[in-house]
Amino acid sequence: MIQPLVSIITIVYNGEKYVEQAILSVLHQSYRNIEYIIVDGGSTDNTISIINHYREKVHKFISEKDRGISDAFNKGIKMASGTFIGILNADDWYEKNAIEMVIANGNQADIIYGDLRLWNNDEVDFIVKGDHALLEHEMTLNHPTVFVRKTCYENLGLFDESFKCAMDYDMLLRLKVNGSRFVHVPHVLANMRWGGFSDAKWMMGVKETLAIKNKYLANQKFLNQLYFYKHILAIAIPKFLTRIRLHFIVKMYRSRFSKMKKSYH
Repeated sequence: MIQPLVSIITIVYNGEKYVEQAILSVLHQSYRNIEYIIVDGGSTDNTISIINHYREKVHKFISEKDRGISDAFNKGIKMASGTFIGILNADDWYEKNAIEMVIANGNQADIIYGDLRLWNNDEVDFIVKGDHALLEHEMTLNHPTVFVRKTCYENLGLFDESFKCAMDYDMLLRLKVNGSRFVHVPHVLANMRWGGFSDAKWMMGVKETLAIKNKYLANQKFLNQLYFYKHILAIAIPKFLTRIRLHFIVKMYRSRFSKMKKSYH
């Protein structure tokens, strides 16, 4: 059986604390036919030295200033040769058999995605199970677990640089409304730490999400606006409860009512 080439792109800027874990999670994959690409935004810390330590196993590497996350994503995609492309940020990491499971489910798919394990410091907070059926309502996929056929980018375009937080939602909703085929792998494929870029810029992300939905789903602008206010409450209330040490209420709510199904550990 021919194993298709899978391109993995890691984008990083001053990521010396975690980038090695991301790199090793790619290099230690059980699936071997991988093209590994690292796009560095001109790091000034020890990131470049860490990457150079593994340089012989990194197939393509550039280090230069970029115009933001979307620009860095797009640079990597343009360099990629694989049938499928996955994007792994420098502070995230894959499960060892992630790509093997993706390819096992990828024959009829344009987009393959799985579940995500979220970490709070050094402890597992919960596991998020994505569902592409709900993409019209909110971002219900976990971007570190998403693998997209290169032909999708070629046919429908790259990441929109006008979005600073929700560029992944823009891309995935664009793929869905244009008829791309999604397949869910019911296993944890990747791990993410709380407190990343999107968490810190959550209000901007919510506003961008509304703009994206109005762009692709213009016939339901009233419903889009309702979800906008729902998102604000859904994010602001858990943040407040966590701040006053009532995080158990957040977990109970998410486990019983959230559309993105979560398992707790």
